[in-house]
Amino acid sequence: MKGFLEYVDGTSVLHRMNPVAKLVCSFLTCIACFCTSNLPFLFAVLVGGFLLAVSCGMARQVVGLAKAVFMFSLILAIVQILTTSGGASLVMLPWGHIGTAGLVAAFTTVARLLAAAVPLFLTLYVTRMTDLANALVKNVRLPYKYAFTFTSTIRFIPAFLNDMAAIIEAQTARGVQFDQGGIVSRVRLTVPLCVPLLVSSVRKVNSAAIAAEVRGFSLRNAKSGYREYPMALCDGMAVAACVFLLAAALAVNVLF
Repeated sequence: MKGFLEYVDGTSVLHRMNPVAKLVCSFLTCIACFCTSNLPFLFAVLVGGFLLAVSCGMARQVVGLAKAVFMFSLILAIVQILTTSGGASLVMLPWGHIGTAGLVAAFTTVARLLAAAVPLFLTLYVTRMTDLANALVKNVRLPYKYAFTFTSTIRFIPAFLNDMAAIIEAQTARGVQFDQGGIVSRVRLTVPLCVPLLVSSVRKVNSAAIAAEVRGFSLRNAKSGYREYPMALCDGMAVAACVFLLAAALAVNVLF
């Protein structure tokens, strides 16, 4: 999982935006997606997200993560198809039937999750976690320990996945066949790997905590950083556009 949720350098407008503005825009877009069930609106947001990814050179990364979200959303979609009744009956089941309402609900779930996930993924790919933490402290006046905890959680996700990939690769070199057998067999082979992963994760967290305390973590405040993160015109326009998007989602949900 090399490169998963890791910053990718670039010079696009999205790269140059204020980190707080990018985070606010992504959250507003996610809220807008969950405030409406209108499929054309959700697909429009999804297409817009992919166009943004293409404009800043993040298409490959975002498509890869979108595939993972799509596979997860398919599970929820299947559950909704089998449990949601209503509309014209298509297939009869022992406990009911598969109707058009279930299919619409399934498509809506998939589109909503994809449309909401793409902006978040894009924000993480085009924003340095150090810049995000410092901007939250300086612009939002968030205590540094909370900003550090938030960004460290995101930063450790790719580190943990890389450790897991290294452990699986080492076990494969020793003759363990993870790619054979059914899903139960694969789970049985993977579960024991959680122990060394947990040990290495605790060591990483402990080392990071010690390093932070040595560098005066408890004394850090909004005046500690030398870099400023002013809000530019493009940041205000982006936030205003996302506020309009949220208002449009609410309006579409009421009108349609």
